[in-house]
Amino acid sequence: MISFVKGPLSEILEDMVVIECGSVGYELHVPVSVLQKLPDIGVEVKLYTYFQVREDAMCLYGFLSRQDLQMFKQLISVNGIGPKVALGVLSAMEPDELRRAIVSGDAKAISRAPGIGAKTAQRMILDLKDKIETSDILPPEFLQEKKGQGSGLSGAAGEAVDALTALGYSASEAGRAVGRVEVTDSMTAEDVLKASLKHLAFI
Repeated sequence: MISFVKGPLSEILEDMVVIECGSVGYELHVPVSVLQKLPDIGVEVKLYTYFQVREDAMCLYGFLSRQDLQMFKQLISVNGIGPKVALGVLSAMEPDELRRAIVSGDAKAISRAPGIGAKTAQRMILDLKDKIETSDILPPEFLQEKKGQGSGLSGAAGEAVDALTALGYSASEAGRAVGRVEVTDSMTAEDVLKASLKHLAFI
């Protein structure tokens, strides 16, 4: 119903912001990661929104990108995770960090978020791991350059190493993780990357 709200930032509260739009102030609940990236009061800001309607309340949740909004929607699709818990998860973990944890199966990292126990973290991984695209966890500059050389490896393995280094892992960490994957001719770079991330979760 409401795709986004755009206007001057009017107030910053503990877990929400107020954005003025057409002489109306809209309250939006936001994660800590959004609060940390907001401009100064009075500066225009655009937040993509999720509109929740309950019997006793109507709430707007705001995010800086459609990708982060999509991550929120994916979280609340998991049984037992509502908007407040999802907001807590995205406050404890950056959306990209959460995506990597889901892909790599790192339940321990996810369970550090408030309201998320080990079982819920495992359920989240099980429900969402196939919904996270590789392009969602790689830096935009890597996707533009389409690197596949310079790692000392070729094909899918080489691209996976380059992708891991683009994510911030050292060349030795990336090489070690890819080396632990039984790479077959039928595997794509995305397959190798996801398998490698699972090994990195336990390094």
